[in-house]
Amino acid sequence: MVAALRQRPYLLLALLGVYFVANVIVRLVLPHSLELDEGQQLFLAQWLSVGYDSQPPFYNWLQYGAEQLLGPTLASLSVLKNLVLFLSYLFFGLTAFMVLRSRDLAIIATLGLLTMPQVSFEAQRDLTHTVAVIFTSCLFLFSLVRAIRAPSLITYALTGLAIGLGMIAKYNFVLLPAAALLAMLAEPEFRRRVFDWRILLTAAIALAVVLPHGLWFLDHLDAATGRTIGKLTAEETSSRLSQIMTGLSSLALAFAGFATLTLVLFAIVFGRDMARALRASSPWSRLIGRIMLISAVALVAVVLFGASNIKDRWLTPIYLVLPLYLCLKIEAAGLASERHLPRFLPIGLVLMVLIPAVLLLRIPVHGMLGKYEKLNVPYAAAVAEILASDPNRPSLIVASDQQMAGNIRLNAPDIPVTIPGYEAFEKPFAFDASHPLLVVWRNRGRESMPLPDDVAEWLAAHGDLKVGETKTIALPYIFGREGDLYHFAYTFLYPQAN
Repeated sequence: MVAALRQRPYLLLALLGVYFVANVIVRLVLPHSLELDEGQQLFLAQWLSVGYDSQPPFYNWLQYGAEQLLGPTLASLSVLKNLVLFLSYLFFGLTAFMVLRSRDLAIIATLGLLTMPQVSFEAQRDLTHTVAVIFTSCLFLFSLVRAIRAPSLITYALTGLAIGLGMIAKYNFVLLPAAALLAMLAEPEFRRRVFDWRILLTAAIALAVVLPHGLWFLDHLDAATGRTIGKLTAEETSSRLSQIMTGLSSLALAFAGFATLTLVLFAIVFGRDMARALRASSPWSRLIGRIMLISAVALVAVVLFGASNIKDRWLTPIYLVLPLYLCLKIEAAGLASERHLPRFLPIGLVLMVLIPAVLLLRIPVHGMLGKYEKLNVPYAAAVAEILASDPNRPSLIVASDQQMAGNIRLNAPDIPVTIPGYEAFEKPFAFDASHPLLVVWRNRGRESMPLPDDVAEWLAAHGDLKVGETKTIALPYIFGREGDLYHFAYTFLYPQAN
């Protein structure tokens, strides 16, 4: 296989294509319950909007389009995600082949994405907006390198498009183009590209892409930033110094969680050559190294300004370039060798088998151990039983959270679903003796299920509706142990007689 890849590098894309098809099959074989982000996507795919909540809308738009083709199905979720990831690897690989003379190192850099848990495993398990930022980051790197190597209106325009899409994919993407700009200014060979008049086209296209959501962002500042700020400051601290130390510790752990496996595997493959190569440099390695360094300084500044909780997945748009950086270092040191690819390819192939296998087996294994995951929850059976308990089909279902709402849509796609806080998207609905309102909630599967306060407030705001008889069902977990049940509460509401 090594010889075939060297002679026909495009076979790498075929190999990756098989890998992503396998991941689609694995997801369709797993229980048709939805993870957190999957449920959110299927819930929000009911509408096309310039803004929804604390996440920018790019992936939501993609999911909306996928639903128009494949319906509100698990296939629309999985096919879209794996197509976007495949395109990410494609653009990353094209970038590697542009900046590396060695085909072997370019192949290693591309497969190196598999060594990053957030890019390979976690992106498959549940993440969606992170998948979008992986794609836009890879597209940006490709377009930036193209603009530097072959400047033209098209390459500058493509760079602007990538920046714009990245900004509406995930807000932390902004670090990447900002760091790249500063890094280019520090490199004489690339500096003139920054002062090329065509960069105005880059800025104009980026602004045009961002503007619709940007205006929404300014009008909905609390909704767009509140949850993110809450995550950044989630760790309670007793003093300013304690907050800084906690934040720096979480940042260090995030770096370790993101990069350790990659560094270890590359050290195994390159051996002592990697330590020697770290002292070498080239214009491209300096550019990428400075991007990572500037971003690290910016993240430290975020901690100094109050953040106490940095998650490893937030590093994705910047540090997914690490495999490429290491390969550039090896080449700059003149240490590229034919022995490296035969060492690394088995690692890539093992990861291509291991990741889908773990994804496939973890749900039944967790079920047998009684450590239930979201996919072990029997949403399909619950929705079917709840709807069958009343002779009339509800005209609207009010759910307690996005994940629940997404699972309801998956299993009852003909009924609109809403949750508190999304009143701006609601459309008029019938409410009479043959068109009831269905309210569904849960409490992490526990038997005690008081009506959530925000659901009660929603009902009060919609005609002062009050919950009468509450019904409950308890169903066994998928792959669960005997006697372990997940509890749901629901009620059908009808107009009260005058």
